[in-house]
Amino acid sequence: MNALDRRLDVATRLAQQAGQLALSLRPPPGAPVASLKGAQDWLTEADGRVEAFLSEELARAFPEDGFQGEETGSGRAGRLRWVVDPIDGTSNFARGTPRFCVSLGLVEERTALLGVLVAPALGETFAARQGGGATLNGAPIRVASTTDLARGAVECGWSPRRPNAAYFQLVQGVMGAGAMLRAGGSGALGLADVAAGRIDAYMELHINLWDVAAALAILAEAGARLSPFLEGDGLVAGNPILAAAPGVAEALSAISGIGLA
Repeated sequence: MNALDRRLDVATRLAQQAGQLALSLRPPPGAPVASLKGAQDWLTEADGRVEAFLSEELARAFPEDGFQGEETGSGRAGRLRWVVDPIDGTSNFARGTPRFCVSLGLVEERTALLGVLVAPALGETFAARQGGGATLNGAPIRVASTTDLARGAVECGWSPRRPNAAYFQLVQGVMGAGAMLRAGGSGALGLADVAAGRIDAYMELHINLWDVAAALAILAEAGARLSPFLEGDGLVAGNPILAAAPGVAEALSAISGIGLA
């Protein structure tokens, strides 16, 4: 087993354990049980506990690797860096609904090497490593073969870091092309759904590294067209993202103004 395969095996096991920890802390359905860090930017007890668990276990397994978490920032340096979103879709999680995931990615400089997304309440584990293909619960996945946006489904993520007017323009462009619009409250799972062919594209005008670090590897191995997220300020301040089935990627790039790699 090479070093990357070993890291994927360990990451999958730890992400699944972290998912069960998160699931045990999920509140019942109802009004949000969480605090706000900013506009619709939720924080729960589970975020901190899941991130601490992953940080400690990864340090034990790979002491030479760096670590960056959404809640604690860059705690350790290393040539390889684990990037963690302890709960992506926190607004869903805080209301007791099932669409949330643990996101664990490994990057080297500006390359996504592997990724694992575990959605424990949905019973789903997405995983990929560079050159090894992408899987959902162990079965291979590929992006959709859609070529006509009028037959497509597109998720447009909303970010408070960009004006609402820009988001409205994006949504109008997608709907004007005839695509069905979707919003699921978890950018990471929206991107994973592109990789699995469940939707044809995910777009967001600003998203952070921890939201996409795992999904980038999964999408690349599933055959998606991607914007160059890790270029420019992507590693530090985030970037726009477009992930799409190849047959609709150019059209959505023109609609959104988000360039493709």
